[in-house]
Amino acid sequence: MASKPKTKMLIADRAKQFMPFAALKGLPEALAAKEKITVPKVELSPEMSEELDRKMHLLTKGKMATVVYFHQDEYLKLTGLVARIDPTCRLLQIVNTKISFDDILNIEETGRP
Repeated sequence: MASKPKTKMLIADRAKQFMPFAALKGLPEALAAKEKITVPKVELSPEMSEELDRKMHLLTKGKMATVVYFHQDEYLKLTGLVARIDPTCRLLQIVNTKISFDDILNIEETGRP
């Protein structure tokens, strides 16, 4: 008895065989959230506020800076070009990241690009 020739599987159907399967949807996200260590926002002392204010006044657009700031229950450190300083809106922009003055813990000028 002769066997029938097999029809070729479409490429899209063949690719579906190798798609990842998530038995527990949302588990990776839940684990990542659990791993995140949340910290309270630090209240700056008058001396720390004064020093931060002095550093902010020395900062100019186009300079490289490293900023430590509070964002969603954690402190982040970002280094990049100062794109904008807006004293009216109390906003500092490093590349595309906008940071409120009130969230800044420390800022250091790191030189010119």
